[in-house]
Order: sequence, then C-alpha cells, then structure tokens
Amino acid sequence: MSHPDFTNPFWSGLVTANASLAIGGDLARRYPAEVIPFGGVANVRDPACMAAFRDLLHPGEKVYLTGDDLAAVDGLVESVLLPGVQMHFAGDSSVAAFSDQVVLLGEAEAHEMVALTDVAFPGYFRSATWKLGQYYGLRVEGELIAMAGVRVSLPGWREISAVCTHPQHTGKGYAATLIRHVMAEHRNAGAESYLHAAAANHRAIAIYERLGFTHTRDINFRGMQLA
Repeated sequence: MSHPDFTNPFWSGLVTANASLAIGGDLARRYPAEVIPFGGVANVRDPACMAAFRDLLHPGEKVYLTGDDLAAVDGLVESVLLPGVQMHFAGDSSVAAFSDQVVLLGEAEAHEMVALTDVAFPGYFRSATWKLGQYYGLRVEGELIAMAGVRVSLPGWREISAVCTHPQHTGKGYAATLIRHVMAEHRNAGAESYLHAAAANHRAIAIYERLGFTHTRDINFRGMQLA
C-alpha cells in the first residue's frame, strides 16, 4: 500500500479522494464551508500558494491549514494555532470489529450530528460534513449520544474523525465501539485508518493508543482568515 503525504493531509485529500468536493486550483484548495472549515495548499512556504488560498476565503470566516513556516501574504492572517497529533493504526487487525449496536447516520441526521459535536468541538462539524464519508452513531432511548465517522480520505487511507460522546454518557466504552466499527468499514474497503487529535486531549489520545494507534507526527492546525 502506498503511503500518502501525511504531512499535508488536507491538500492530499483535496487533490485525490476528495477532489470532487474541492474548491480551488493547482496552488490552493478548500472544502466548501458547509462541509468542513479546512483547506490546503501545495506548499505553505510559497507566497503564490498562500495568496491563492487567501483568495478562496470569505470575509469573517476562519479556515484551517496544517503546516509550519507559512509564507506571509498581504490580507491573510493567522488567528489561532491549535497544536495537534497525527496517529495511524499499527495494532492487531482484530481490533477492527463491527457492532450491531451502531446505526448509520446521514443527511437526515445531520442536525443531530451537528448538535452532538457542538458539545465537544463547536464549529468543526457542519451541516454537510456527512458528504465526506460514512458516519455512525449510538443511541440511548432514541437520543444520539455518541458518533464517529470519516473526514479526509487519502489513497489507501481514511481518517477517523468526529469521535465524540455526550458528556452525560462518557466512560462507557462508546467511543471505542464506534472507532472499531469505523475501522472495520475501512478494512472492508481496503483502507487503513489514521486520525488527528488535539495535543491537549490526553484522554482521547490514551483511548487511541489502547486501540493500537501510534504517533505519526506532531501537526499544527492554523486558523487563517482575511485581514
């Protein structure tokens, strides 16, 4: 299996498996605002690429890039820095396991998914994020209380994302059940699993490590907006 450019994941996704959703061209691309607030450029150190990215932004919005030593261009500013970690699965394949408790989520459940993820990480999951791939959830008495799914797809790899559990239902293994189910879907499709987490989210990182994910690299998410 070929290994994608994990150092520039959003750009890699936007020029390969997620190209049908991409807005932009050869230097810079982004996902539609209603999908996810992320984008990428061919080379963050190239002023032409950063200027092309700037031209894709709308007034007042914040779109995230990954990378370091970004070229400075007029009219574009970095408003937030979120240190993160990138991890890929390197454990036993038996960890991937389907669960009959899990339900498939889609457009009809978009409002529930947004409401749930807004409790954990407001603003990152949008009304059309479900278009990126399959999302799965767990319900208790009809209420969606936990979910996980796919964000950025790369050749041979799929990102596990939007892993969250409502605060009233944590500590019950729901996140692990969903991650294992999503991993099983990835395996069925001939893909391996990777993910990102906030560097400060030690609880989530510990769960991922117990499941067999290992540290790939530190990665910075930079919120960019028009000056």
